[in-house]
Amino acid sequence: MLKFYRFHRQKWNKALASLFFFSFNCSLFAAQLSQSSTTKRSATAQQLARQGYQEIEQCDPTIHVSLMYARPDNFCGVVLYHDLREAFLHPEAMRGLQKAQAYLKQLRPDLSLKVYDAARPMHIQQRMWDEVKHTSKAIYVSNPAHGGGMHNYGMAVDITLCTLKGDTLDMGTKIDYMGKAAHIGNEAALVSTHIISPEARRNRQLLRQVMRYGGFMPLRTEWWHFNKCSRAVAKKYYKVIP
Repeated sequence: MLKFYRFHRQKWNKALASLFFFSFNCSLFAAQLSQSSTTKRSATAQQLARQGYQEIEQCDPTIHVSLMYARPDNFCGVVLYHDLREAFLHPEAMRGLQKAQAYLKQLRPDLSLKVYDAARPMHIQQRMWDEVKHTSKAIYVSNPAHGGGMHNYGMAVDITLCTLKGDTLDMGTKIDYMGKAAHIGNEAALVSTHIISPEARRNRQLLRQVMRYGGFMPLRTEWWHFNKCSRAVAKKYYKVIP
């Protein structure tokens, strides 16, 4: 009986040792993977992560990201994000975005959210303002001298709908189109006058539905822009990203 006990105790100890070894190596691999991901980030991204902002694609890999200010084909006509390729949000906004994505997946498993802009440091906001301040586009950009906008708190996203492959849906205009066709106040009239299609209107309505479910508020003049809170709340409770 004693031999039987010793034999099985030895087997059990070996099993525990193997399990510990496996768990240790899994943890080590996960840590190395996380470290590798962090070291590949741009300097701006690393700064945002250190300040507590969360990277969208790490929190929810099903959400597509294509930062429009990392390319010159935006309404400013220049590259504003010289090194930033990752999209970040304040943790509260990130939770809301994940909730919106999950709801979209319930309604339309064939679609996904696609982010074109998210948290924007104030020094980049200044760069944007300098590009447009003497033009007619200035009315669309928050002046840093007045506290900036919701992107500068990590509490806003510019977003659209796309297929699982990342192809964007018809929304009536491109993101960053500054004109009445991008307004959401009277989309029925935009459809009746053939400025946008009925499909584009339905897509906008779906986008607003899921984003509101995540706690975001649409902007009247830009169908793609959603704020997680008001400017007054942001100034009172959150910090501007320098």
